[in-house]
Amino acid sequence: MSIQRTCMALDLIDDENRILAYEQIHRPESIWPEIPVGIREAGVVDMQIYRVGTRLFMIVDYEENTSLKSAFEKMGTMPRQPEWATLMASFQKELPEAKADEHWAAMTPVFLLNDHIQ
Repeated sequence: MSIQRTCMALDLIDDENRILAYEQIHRPESIWPEIPVGIREAGVVDMQIYRVGTRLFMIVDYEENTSLKSAFEKMGTMPRQPEWATLMASFQKELPEAKADEHWAAMTPVFLLNDHIQ
């Protein structure tokens, strides 16, 4: 199976308590069990979110035979996923660079090591 990768960015609302709550809800003991299950069932192989300050950076690896858009649309039909998305949106704010149909802004690759090694 071949994997595709997309990297995306988003900001958190600049409030220390909300940022701590956002991180807490993503911990393994706190996240709703339906969320990681639904992400995988939608065709996402791996998802990682990193934070620096208020900026979030998400790496999404997904199956070659799907699109990230269709994976996110499928997640929206799964148990608790829409409720989760609404809750997460209460912590987040879109980047000015985000396109009209983007919540998380897709990032453009600048350097990929494997493209330079023969």
